[in-house]
Amino acid sequence: MGAYRAVKRARTYRDNEFVGDLAVWNREHSGDNSEQMERLRRNLRKARRQELTARQQQMMELYYDQGETMTKIALQLHVNKSTVSRTLARGRARLKKCLKYSF
Repeated sequence: MGAYRAVKRARTYRDNEFVGDLAVWNREHSGDNSEQMERLRRNLRKARRQELTARQQQMMELYYDQGETMTKIALQLHVNKSTVSRTLARGRARLKKCLKYSF
């Protein structure tokens, strides 16, 4: 069993090395996408204002913009943690649907 772990560890190291090399190659050979990213950010702000409910906007701001945990948001808003999780999931799904063609 000890030999198996050594082989697995070595294979994992090579795999990680390959992924690292691939990331470096992608960075060096990718084009400038700053214009696309700015358009996506602008559309995201617009979609958050226009497409999300007030509650979804509130929870998205607390979770993503202010970095609060779901537990803290639940305590602050007097709801269950699962309610926060479901509300964020529904908001993300709605935003994904709106921004699908923004790229």
